[in-house]
Amino acid sequence: MISVFIVFAVFILYYTNLLTNALCVQREIPEEKQPKVFRIINVLVTILLISSYIELLYT
Repeated sequence: MISVFIVFAVFILYYTNLLTNALCVQREIPEEKQPKVFRIINVLVTILLISSYIELLYT
């Protein structure tokens, strides 16, 4: 189960980064602010993935 969840998590993080890049391009976010946007979104998505894995683990 853990290997399936890891593959799922990598796919979600990759797709989220693609969408974040599209957001930065569409909203014309300056280059110096883009790393902060990516960092915040990646941390939040990682927290969601970890919490969902823990929920699946104890259910």
